[in-house]
Amino acid sequence: MAANGKNRGILARHRWLLWSMGLVFAVVVLASFMSRDDAVPVRAAAVQRGVIRSVISSNGKVEPSQSFEAHAPIGTTVKRLLVKEGDHVVTGQLMVELDDAAARSDAARALAQMRGSEASVASIESGGTREEVLTAQAELTKARSARDAAQRNLEALQRLAQSGAASPGEVKTAQDELARSDADVKLLEQKLAQRYSQPEVAHIQAQNDQARSAYAAAEDLLSQLNIRAPFDGVVYSLSVRQGAYLNPGDLVLQLADLSKVTVRAFVDEPDVGKLAVGQKIEVTWDALPGRVWLGTVSSVPTVVKLRGTRTVGETTCIVDNHDFKLLPNVNVGVTVVTAEHPNALTVPREAVRQDDTKPYVYQIVHGELVRREIGILISNLTQVEINDGLKENELVAVASNDPAKPLRNGLSVKVVQ
Repeated sequence: MAANGKNRGILARHRWLLWSMGLVFAVVVLASFMSRDDAVPVRAAAVQRGVIRSVISSNGKVEPSQSFEAHAPIGTTVKRLLVKEGDHVVTGQLMVELDDAAARSDAARALAQMRGSEASVASIESGGTREEVLTAQAELTKARSARDAAQRNLEALQRLAQSGAASPGEVKTAQDELARSDADVKLLEQKLAQRYSQPEVAHIQAQNDQARSAYAAAEDLLSQLNIRAPFDGVVYSLSVRQGAYLNPGDLVLQLADLSKVTVRAFVDEPDVGKLAVGQKIEVTWDALPGRVWLGTVSSVPTVVKLRGTRTVGETTCIVDNHDFKLLPNVNVGVTVVTAEHPNALTVPREAVRQDDTKPYVYQIVHGELVRREIGILISNLTQVEINDGLKENELVAVASNDPAKPLRNGLSVKVVQ
């Protein structure tokens, strides 16, 4: 009986020991589960290498790089249409004929006036008409013969006067006759050399200039009434029909060289300072999804202006359009690539934070957040390029899945999808 009581005491003591050990184990397990439950679920991302681009996204409009508009120069009718919208034309090709009967008559009249004025100028330069010049030359020859005869007569009388065979009065009369003959010769010589006065010359020259201008204007009008292509291009607008009457200034057609087009982009004022000549531009058009046209910035804004509710600067680029798919005046999407790095260390932009000192991220190290200051090169809407503070494949926290527990240094976390 005494032995049985002793055994029951030993068992009781062991039972309490076992209960104590079990309680300790349960506390440890519970603490482990409680510790695990305290870890805040977070979304995370690894530091990766890849291409990062800094871009400006905006809208723009397509314009012909080389264009031509034909307008009716006078009130007239459309005589013939030789093209239609969408036609490709070559330099010099006749596209539209407007009624030019009156213009041709005016051109013929102007040509006749110009030729008449040119004849008058030629007469001035040669001293008169051919008949007038021949008559004057004949008169000059006759006058010179008379002067020579008077000279011989005077010399004969002077010899006779020395022997007393001629009187002084006869000699004086011969001298007077020679003087008159010499004066007649000089007058005819001057008439041949300078028939017209300076005012007369200026008047005739002015008439000639006026006639030339009138003829040039008439020819120009004729060229505008017969509309030809000034370069190879596409007729993208034809505003008239055959037989229609046109008022002066009415638009007839629009022609453009669409093998290259100008895209005018409208960049919001805060981004204007990022633009530079030579930056790559990507152009998209909703009408052709998936198609991208490439170009480079050819001009940067010098002023900003109000466009609707936006304050924008206008930048342009030339885009190759060899298949003529981009049409004039359509609205397009424009992406300007201000920087592009092909082998950059990047993290999601959402993972980067900023305070008064430097940008930083929360790196995940052994289940805890560690604040790491980083250096930033470029960024876009989704990524940030870093050049200091992190290495490739290291893990950073993006955001907490528990709104009540924001990210902080030293926070225990567990990564969830």
